[in-house]
Amino acid sequence: MIKTTHVGSLPRGPELVPLLLARDKGEPYDVAEFDAKVQAAIDEAVAKQVEAGVSVVSDGELGKVGYSTYIIERLSGFGGHTPRKPALDLAQVPELTEKLSGIMGKQEFTRASAIDKVELVNLEPCHEDIRRFRKALENHGKGAEGFLNSASPGLITAFQPNQYYPSHEAYLADLATAMRPEYEAIVEAGFKVQLDCPDLAMSRHTGYQDMDEAEFLRTIQQNVEALNEATKNIAPEMMRMHVCWGNYEGPHDFDIPVEKIMDVILSARPATILFEGANPRHEHEWAVWKETNIPEEKILAPGFIDSCSNYIETPELIAQRIERFADFVGKDRVMASSDCGFGTFAGYGKIDPSVAWKKLANLRKGADIADERIN
Repeated sequence: MIKTTHVGSLPRGPELVPLLLARDKGEPYDVAEFDAKVQAAIDEAVAKQVEAGVSVVSDGELGKVGYSTYIIERLSGFGGHTPRKPALDLAQVPELTEKLSGIMGKQEFTRASAIDKVELVNLEPCHEDIRRFRKALENHGKGAEGFLNSASPGLITAFQPNQYYPSHEAYLADLATAMRPEYEAIVEAGFKVQLDCPDLAMSRHTGYQDMDEAEFLRTIQQNVEALNEATKNIAPEMMRMHVCWGNYEGPHDFDIPVEKIMDVILSARPATILFEGANPRHEHEWAVWKETNIPEEKILAPGFIDSCSNYIETPELIAQRIERFADFVGKDRVMASSDCGFGTFAGYGKIDPSVAWKKLANLRKGADIADERIN
């Protein structure tokens, strides 16, 4: 059977957003209320994933304010708030940017910078994530495979700029040491760890936009080397890596082509690679993957459903997309996924929650169609 999954984040309900933002900003909040509401939300998310036929499920990152900035409550050395530069494509269309903000909401989380030595100071939130997810699986997802997301060292550098270290490499070295216990704790708990790595693609036109292409490519190679060092004690088959160009409905005409970063992607240790394959800027890149010498141990998990559009893909379209990849790597090395997350930050996102569940249900139906048609 062709497995289905998604990138990790799921829509956070309105009951969670105020608590998540308060915790992120260091404001008072009711700890017991937070835990109870997050647990209830994860229980419901796991149940809905199983109902939709998702093979490899997650906690939806529902206990985090966002996939990339949650680390400031676990690591020392971060402070302040650094406004983010607009993405290069959106900077050229300010009216569209304003419209998108009205639809998707505003990103209200803290954008800290590295202002001192980065060290792990509190792994308890990770253990809380594990505890809640395990409980939800026991109650609603027995038999389902599970994964938990974690920020890669490179992702952290792209969202939390360096204002302390003498070099990017020095920053990465401390991040690799500080994040290693989180990665290993997830795997020791029996779950796969997903390393989120939009720094390898999206950051070309966002966090690293001031670099020229050659410097960008050197930087992301350093990021992967740090990731490999941080995960050296984890078997590749217990890891997934997500690469994307940004989960927003912009022009994306500054996206770096996948062929320019393919060697860097394939040099990372995780066995499963999740990447965009459904949206209009990247669906055609299946042909690039086809022409690439992909190591036999790699499993491809392309996005076959778009995470920026409320259009619900038909099972037949999904099946056709799956068949393209199965044609050159075999169906045993294809996992059907989404382009990106459905709720990357608290209070921010375009996809209606009910649409997300319908998309995931159709992903299962499409995978079943492809499974029957492929020898």
